[in-house]
Amino acid sequence: MQAALDRYAPLVARLLLSWLFLYSAYGKLTGFSGYAAYMGSKGMPFVSFFLAATIVLLVVGGVSVLLGYKARIGSLPLLLFLLPTTLIFHNFWAFDGAEQQTQLIQFMKNLAIMGGVLMVTAFGAGPLSLDARNTAPRA
Repeated sequence: MQAALDRYAPLVARLLLSWLFLYSAYGKLTGFSGYAAYMGSKGMPFVSFFLAATIVLLVVGGVSVLLGYKARIGSLPLLLFLLPTTLIFHNFWAFDGAEQQTQLIQFMKNLAIMGGVLMVTAFGAGPLSLDARNTAPRA
């Protein structure tokens, strides 16, 4: 049982993590103007540039983690996305009432996602990955 968990759990975790980021990139790409307006409402400068950069970070990091290709490095763009997103867009301390609770939940959710991404950064993609395939001894 433990051997199967050690083998398959990192793959499942990578699929779940990468799906979140790739789906987010797709949503931002197809709803670019709406996301740009929202970012602008938060006082961000150079909105189009930062939104395009965000999409690139999400796609590059998401694909890297999904495939398990250079996943330790590929997870870094995802952290680079999560840190400012969490602090700027889920600043629960700036709200009251129900909106504060909603933003607190989003803030905490992002912290949990950061934990998953940090696991990939620290421990790699696992045995069912391109990274493992590229480092396997050849006969």
